[in-house]
Amino acid sequence: MKSTIMRISTFDEKAIRFFKKIAEPIARIGLFVIYFWFGALKVFGVSPADQLVQSLFERTIPFIPFGTFLVLFGFFEMAIGILFLIKGLERIVIPLLFLHMITAFLPLFALPQATWLGFFVPSLEGQYIIKNLALIAVAIGIAAELEPLGEKRRRG
Repeated sequence: MKSTIMRISTFDEKAIRFFKKIAEPIARIGLFVIYFWFGALKVFGVSPADQLVQSLFERTIPFIPFGTFLVLFGFFEMAIGILFLIKGLERIVIPLLFLHMITAFLPLFALPQATWLGFFVPSLEGQYIIKNLALIAVAIGIAAELEPLGEKRRRG
């Protein structure tokens, strides 16, 4: 029995070390894929979110053509994805992600008819938006691995 517990414990330790080693690269790749892909869909005008984006756009910033905005917004998302791949740019990309998340969550409040079926019952679009909490958690995980700026200065 003790031998089995030791083998499980050893496996557990090795698995945890392995996951700690790959967590950040996998997180970066995941954020890149999601942001770059979804941004590209907007650039090419084939995003399933286009109608929701247009509805929000019409309520908030109707002073530029929607087509122009959508392409620029798509490039913005693609840039966020690319920046997540580049180690050292976290202090730039994470604030961009949070800025993006403000716009991503806005339909939950500005377009409730499109994002909620009832009290605490999100529509498919609402679910699509709420899942962004996982992206925020992944970005926070990447930020948690950063060395504080003051530490770099002290070490020279």
